[in-house]
Amino acid sequence: MPTRKTSEIRRLLSPADLDRVVEMAWEDRTPFDAIEAQFGLVEAEVIALMKSEMHLNNWKKWRARVHGRASKHVALRSESVRRFRSKMQRTISGNRISKR
Repeated sequence: MPTRKTSEIRRLLSPADLDRVVEMAWEDRTPFDAIEAQFGLVEAEVIALMKSEMHLNNWKKWRARVHGRASKHVALRSESVRRFRSKMQRTISGNRISKR
């Protein structure tokens, strides 16, 4: 499946959803698979979105931090790591994944 352009992703997501995607991507323990399950964005689309939403130097630091990080990729996680739930989870309204 080809990845969508950042402008198309912005049209599909509300401003609140866009902020939530950026917040989830910024968190070290939230995997890209969780973002895909909730918002339908694959890893490459999240990376492109983060690049367009952040200053270049901050994006480079974030990209270096998450590149190959086991916690951002469910397949690379050890069996002992369970689903991460942010402390902010309760305050986020309309979060579809939390109702599962």
